[in-house]
Amino acid sequence: MREASHDLAGREALGVGAPTFWEAFGFWLKLGFVSFGGPAAQISVMHQELVEKKRWISEERFLFALNFCMLLPGPEAQQLATYIGWFLHKTRGGLAAGILFVLPATVLLWGLSWMYVRFGQQQWMGNVFYGLKPAVLAIVLGAVIRLGSKALKSRLSGVLSVAAFVSIYFFKVPFPFLMLAAACVGLVAVRGDAKTTVEARDAAPLAPGARPPRLPSVLRVLRTAVLGVGLWMLPLVCAGLWLGTNSVIFSEGLFFSKAAMLTFGGAYAVLPYVSQQAVESFGWLSASQMLDGLAFAETTPGPLIMVLEFAGFLGAWNQPAPFSPLLSATLGALMTVWCTFAPSFVWIFLGAPYVEGLHGNPRISGVLAAITAAVVGVILNLACWFGGAVLFPKSGGLDPFAACLSACAFLAMVRWKWGVIPVVLISGVLGAVYKTLL
Repeated sequence: MREASHDLAGREALGVGAPTFWEAFGFWLKLGFVSFGGPAAQISVMHQELVEKKRWISEERFLFALNFCMLLPGPEAQQLATYIGWFLHKTRGGLAAGILFVLPATVLLWGLSWMYVRFGQQQWMGNVFYGLKPAVLAIVLGAVIRLGSKALKSRLSGVLSVAAFVSIYFFKVPFPFLMLAAACVGLVAVRGDAKTTVEARDAAPLAPGARPPRLPSVLRVLRTAVLGVGLWMLPLVCAGLWLGTNSVIFSEGLFFSKAAMLTFGGAYAVLPYVSQQAVESFGWLSASQMLDGLAFAETTPGPLIMVLEFAGFLGAWNQPAPFSPLLSATLGALMTVWCTFAPSFVWIFLGAPYVEGLHGNPRISGVLAAITAAVVGVILNLACWFGGAVLFPKSGGLDPFAACLSACAFLAMVRWKWGVIPVVLISGVLGAVYKTLL
């Protein structure tokens, strides 16, 4: 706790509350159970709770952390939680935030995967999902509005957001290229006129008595890298030595470890590649089963990339030797989750101290502010993509019930300030009732 004392003192001087570790632990645990709606909605919930309500972290610190996480491979919402947890309580805070963000989803999706292979598709489950999806759409739309109102503070930021949306929605420009282009625009804008272009002066000055963050020593960086990568690779090495490199569990660990290093742009950007490899190259599950897993992931808490746990579960269930199907599937699911999320902790614990050391640099702040503006456009693209699937199903035409339910859920959260949990629960019940009576 001593290493974070000067950071906490700085936040208190700025009027921002500093929680104890157990207060933060309780919030991260709660977040793991209510993080519905994919990255846009999850980021929105964290912003609403941590910045607006609890005031544990300032607006510009939150956006600063978000910009950094958007540049990393892997699930940005889980990485953002890990970063903020680290910022509040260093290593133990980052571990608590990152683990609790995915733990409830891991257990829940394991149970749903077992029900799926044991009982097949159940009509009641589909009915509940039918009501949940419009609520998820409302959560994503709320995230676009909330983040856009905070991040789009200049004409240039608005132009960047629109350009990012048009590029990715109409021309399918890859996400990394968009972020690189936004960073270049932000750097040029800051050099030209930092006061009237991108918000380069977002960084608050150090509070009285607070010391600038110190960069970690080379020895500490090497120790963190060796320990992080070693723990990441340990289950994979054990599986290879115990079961052989041809086993499905080892193959899943190796493939998802590679994917974790290449998954720039969030779940929607990487899912087509991962799905194709899992279905066509490895034959772990069918295309229809992968879509069913995506429906599970979209309507349960946790990152959308949790669909990979479903793929790992079914892959090991379908090729169980030398274990029973359930034990093999459980090991496959655990291996998949570990190799998907363990790298995120490595990136954060290695990069966060250096990023904090650059906090307040006008050029860095300008570049990250430009990236934030582009991210708003990317999130709007996700909202349109998901909205099309929810409001205009494959059967054709507008689904009036879904549109009405989504609008009501949106008004409940944005205007009447309802929480995510009651909105999601009520929507699921209404969807089940409607489909049952239909």
